[in-house]
Amino acid sequence: MVEFSSGVKGIALNLENENVGIVVFGSDTAIKEGDLVKRTGSIVDVPAGKAMLGRVVDALGVPIDGRGALSAHERRRVEVKAPGIIERKSVHEPMQTGLKAVDSLVPIAIGQKRSTVAQLVQILSEANALEYSILVAATASDPAPLQFLAPYSGCAMGEYFRDNGMHALIIYDDLSKQAVAYRQMSLLLRRPPGREAFPGDVFYLHSRLLERAAKRSDQTGAGSLTALPVIETQAGDVSAYIPTNVISITDGQICLETELFYRGIRPAINVGLSVSRVGSAAQLKAMKQVCGSLKLELAQYREVAAFAQFGSDLDAATQALLNRGARLTEILKQPQYTPLTIEKTNYSHLRSGQWILRSNAIRQNFSI
Repeated sequence: MVEFSSGVKGIALNLENENVGIVVFGSDTAIKEGDLVKRTGSIVDVPAGKAMLGRVVDALGVPIDGRGALSAHERRRVEVKAPGIIERKSVHEPMQTGLKAVDSLVPIAIGQKRSTVAQLVQILSEANALEYSILVAATASDPAPLQFLAPYSGCAMGEYFRDNGMHALIIYDDLSKQAVAYRQMSLLLRRPPGREAFPGDVFYLHSRLLERAAKRSDQTGAGSLTALPVIETQAGDVSAYIPTNVISITDGQICLETELFYRGIRPAINVGLSVSRVGSAAQLKAMKQVCGSLKLELAQYREVAAFAQFGSDLDAATQALLNRGARLTEILKQPQYTPLTIEKTNYSHLRSGQWILRSNAIRQNFSI
């Protein structure tokens, strides 16, 4: 890190024979030709620890919630190596989201790698969740270097809990915006552009971040950091450059569709495109037994339903598949902010199996 005479800090990204390329963490209006730039002798680090819980900070860990300075804390570097193979443990413990469609079809495991700020703070406060949450905010109005740095800062704060035997969840909202900020910085530094004008190391930008999500072995504390990166697609194109990069790094993906949302299917999860490469290893035994064939049946229903709209003459087996798929879709619907425990989710699926067999109506009042 370097510091300008005006007090603004920056980080050196380009080191050449006669030039040094620096990106600035803050306003550049006070910087002028001839200013003195000093090396700080340190690498970018941020505060971490339990004192951070319930606070809102910027990408450098400076409080922006108007609640004063942070109390005692330690500092951790934002760029560190991911845990090695020996230090890791295979992911096998489920991380319950409370969403029937996710826990049943695309389960998430602890330690797995898978989004305005004021509204989010209010929602967390109303649910009494802010007391165990840390918000690292880098909005669209912030400089590109801060948007680039924010995910690494949040990850460093989450690693404190992982390395001290606790379990932490980090949600990156969203990494596509971070990639755009990194592209902006790289083009200003005159780095050679690649596909879609992104620099050649944009894959490494995300891989070195997401690989830090891990389940520690019992010998190293058994803590975990679970990452849920959010990626925005253009017109639902999951084959674009940044989405395919992140998909290749993570242990699965949950794809949401605007069309399903407008049809009233919420959460609007596209079962066909959503994948959990951890699979049943991240599910409890009871959930495995109840939901073993659920994803296959829904995928078959979506495939058959696409062709069934062109004709009315359907055989009995196809009609039965359509009826069952429609009922399963209704069962998996869930209102916002109403998560279910794993016991209620299991009971819901058990009841749904009996209900589907004896019901002829697509919609029916179904309570747990």
